[in-house]
Amino acid sequence: MNPGFPRETSGRGSLFMVMRVLQAVKGVCCRLNHGRSRIPMNQGPSEFAREQSSGDLTPFIEPLLAGRTLDTGQSRDAFRAIMSGNATEAEMGAFLALLATRVPTGDELTGAATVMREHVDGLSSSVDPSTIVDTAGTGGAPKTFNVSTASAIVAAGAGARVAKHGNRSRTGRGSAEVLQEIGVNVDAGRDVQARCLEQVGVCFCFAIHHHPAARHAMPVRKALGVPTVFNLLGPLTNPAGAGRQVMGVYADRFVLPVAEALNQLGTIDSIVMHSEDGYDEFSINAPVHVARISNGSIEEYTLDPASLGIEPVDPADLCASDLQDAARIVRSVLDGSDRGPARDMTLLSTAAALVVSGISDDFESGISASADSIDSGRAMSTLQALIEVSGS
Repeated sequence: MNPGFPRETSGRGSLFMVMRVLQAVKGVCCRLNHGRSRIPMNQGPSEFAREQSSGDLTPFIEPLLAGRTLDTGQSRDAFRAIMSGNATEAEMGAFLALLATRVPTGDELTGAATVMREHVDGLSSSVDPSTIVDTAGTGGAPKTFNVSTASAIVAAGAGARVAKHGNRSRTGRGSAEVLQEIGVNVDAGRDVQARCLEQVGVCFCFAIHHHPAARHAMPVRKALGVPTVFNLLGPLTNPAGAGRQVMGVYADRFVLPVAEALNQLGTIDSIVMHSEDGYDEFSINAPVHVARISNGSIEEYTLDPASLGIEPVDPADLCASDLQDAARIVRSVLDGSDRGPARDMTLLSTAAALVVSGISDDFESGISASADSIDSGRAMSTLQALIEVSGS
């Protein structure tokens, strides 16, 4: 498990998290104020009074300090202050740290994601956004060979329209790094991304090129050094407006609130999941907690890969040793030469994308369609076309 992400907290664990975040707030104040003039020791309380601005986060910090949650409107207004650059660093640090002491509610995520979507530099194409699927997850779980990237291409080979949202990773093996290593131009402009989506059936949306307003919070996020609500917001803000998603989350406690947010945001058909062995992917070694959002309702269930005839494996067989190894595994899955665990995990993940895309009725038929995408050569042809068109 990535040590940078908080574990489940309750009882003493919750107190530990509060203490940890308070320490982080103290640290962020020190780091953000490093090199700035210090407040004179003789400054009185009245001289500390801050001047209110249109970006004042105080009305939203106070209820959080009192242990209350924010409704959708409050969350929206708070994040508008942050994303507009009007909030001070101290306010942002306190606000984000307080949210980090607990699981955000569906309403809080909805308000925040609404603002992220307002500020996204999106891409427009001739493809109906309601038909587009995204396979991006939160990251932050035990590292595999980048399953979501492989499944995005296999799904496109099976007929889905995929706008794969992604970024670089702290491991150096995120979707951006892996696709670049394979030969895809991950820095392609929005017009080229649209052409990839229209002509190839899949495009890569590099997050750093689509969310300029998020830069206002970046210094505070880095200084805090703990995961914030922004870790959940990226996958909720697809630049192509994808109406369908398969979104893995790095801890089970986030499954339902993220599903609630997607439902409120109007998703057509999506799946949020977390595997019992810690993956933000569909594991082939353990049951998966699934929340499916469709027709305005949420259905929770557990998917056991064993029920689909998938045999458990050594988790080490699903990991990549470095970037080159991750790219090699993805290529070997796509060209059909890998017939082992990496293929099985890709087929299961792709099946979910085909189910929410309406191409497959269930996971069994989705696995079959995914295997055909690979074995027919369509998956590899899709990758080759993506490399060519993205570089044009």
